[in-house]
This record gives sequence, structure tokens and C-alpha cells, in this order.
Amino acid sequence: MASHTDGRGCNRQGIHYNTCYHFRRYLKVFMKDYQHEFLRFAIEYDVLCFGEFILKSGRTSPYFFNTALFNTGLALARLGRFYARALVDADVEFDVLFGPAYKGIPLVSTTAIALADHHGVNRPWCFNRKEVKSYGEGGRLIGAPLKGRIAILDDVISAGTAIGEAMGIIEQAGAKPSVVLIALDRQERGQGELSAIQQVREDFNVPVASIVNLCQMLDFVQEDKKLQQYAGAIETYGNQYGSND
Repeated sequence: MASHTDGRGCNRQGIHYNTCYHFRRYLKVFMKDYQHEFLRFAIEYDVLCFGEFILKSGRTSPYFFNTALFNTGLALARLGRFYARALVDADVEFDVLFGPAYKGIPLVSTTAIALADHHGVNRPWCFNRKEVKSYGEGGRLIGAPLKGRIAILDDVISAGTAIGEAMGIIEQAGAKPSVVLIALDRQERGQGELSAIQQVREDFNVPVASIVNLCQMLDFVQEDKKLQQYAGAIETYGNQYGSND
């Protein structure tokens, strides 16, 4: 199944024990083949990079993740298939797909296509404008009406600002959020003890799923001979800033 916020995942060799970054505790890490493939896909397009990166928070991270680099037709089509698989694996009911502007716009479009083409799931989709349009058709939403149960698609949750705005739009439309799906769960605390994802769950009582999480990424790095050199830095960073999800 898709990664949820419990910090677990798998490998294609089967269940094994791995020292996860959080408090160096031992967890079973499960990851399906498509999750392995997604990480390789992200590395192939330099979406996932390793080294030293200064984040907006001021922290120095041993990795950086930027979905904006999935910037070709082929890459976007493949990305949609990963989102669609993770959404199906999340096993939640939804009536409409919603992509918060701006990064959510291509994500919701390609995921809707992948769901229809590869899973036989034909759902309407929409996204919002940052500014309300005062002419033509007007309004703030483009696409299908927001009705019923809404699946929100975004790349990551950093401060949770975009998700908070999306929740307000959904509530205003009289609909209800059923799940938030992101590409990577960083499993990282904000300024307090909670991660941004934990804060979303607490504030809005909605599940958050991801294609992969940081614990799974660490497991992937540890198993790849070319990437093993970065495993120690990722684990150290997780011990310092990791959340307890």
C-alpha cells in the first residue's frame, strides 16, 4: 500500500529489519516495487539529489526534492502513474481530485488521466486560481465542481500553508476532504514537536498518504552501493529533526 504517516515501507526482497532514522529504532520497512521505481525515477530526473542543501527553514539537509524538474511530457505521464498507484493503494473513497495551485495543477491533471487509463477509475478533477477571476466565467475554480469527497494532490507538505488554503476552498464549496496525497513525506518536525503532516492530520482530521516517505528513502539509499555514502548523513539529520510518526 502507499506510504502513510506511520513511517513504514517494503523492499522487493521481502520483510527485513532496518535501523530507521528516528531515534535509531528498529522498524520493519516495507516497500513495493513501484516505490523503488519512483525513487529511481526521481533520481534519474534530478528531482531527488543528495549533498548539502540549505532549506527555507535554515536547516542544512543531506537531500533535496523538487518535483518541478519532472518537466517533460514523458516525465509528467510517468509521475501521474505513480500518484495514481499510490492513491489506489491508499484505499480511500473520493469523488473529485483537487490540485492546489500551482504545483498541484499538473499533478491533478496527470493523475486523473493515469487513474482512467491504468486503473479504470474515471473521476472529475479541478484546481484553483490564486486570484479570483472577475470576468468571463469568473470564479476561483477551474474544472469540475467540488462535490462530495475530495482527494487533494500536492508534491510535499512543508509548512502546510497550501493545504490549509485548499481545505478552506473545499469547505466553502460544501465538500469534504477524504485524503491528502503527496510524493514524499519528509517525516520532519517543524518549529514544534509535530511534523507539517501531523499538524494537517490534527487540524483537519484527514489522512495523509505519500508515494514514499523518508524512512523508505533511507532504506533505499542504504541498499544502493552508489548511494550508501549518503545514508549516514540522512540518518543523522533524521535523528536531529525527525518527527515521531
